[in-house]
Amino acid sequence: MSIETDAAETAASDDSPEELAARLGDAIAETSEYRRLEEAKAAVQADEEAQERISEFEQLRQEFAMARQAGRADEAAMRKVQEAQEALHSLPVMSEYVAAQDELRDRLETLNEAVSEPLTVDFGGEAGGCCQD
Repeated sequence: MSIETDAAETAASDDSPEELAARLGDAIAETSEYRRLEEAKAAVQADEEAQERISEFEQLRQEFAMARQAGRADEAAMRKVQEAQEALHSLPVMSEYVAAQDELRDRLETLNEAVSEPLTVDFGGEAGGCCQD
């Protein structure tokens, strides 16, 4: 084998879908949107009040889900869950986290469209699971 053939084979193997996907993942991790989300996540994890409100919200949400399965859920219980979520999202640290999530989701949707354009399927939708209509 010649050096040129070896170089061409190496270049071709570097362009495999798996390699390109790994490079895409690395590139996404370097975006300002992803970094912003990671910073916002760390801030939420370090915020004692946010952690308390998250625990309260998750407890209420779980109780509501169990009540709904048992046929005992009512509007008052649903309102209580919604109020806990609103109280949680009213914290500046959570507002920043939600905004960062939205920004990254928008960026990922743009990337999904770019990947899906030459395909006959929605790449992100297909990658997210099976048995979709």
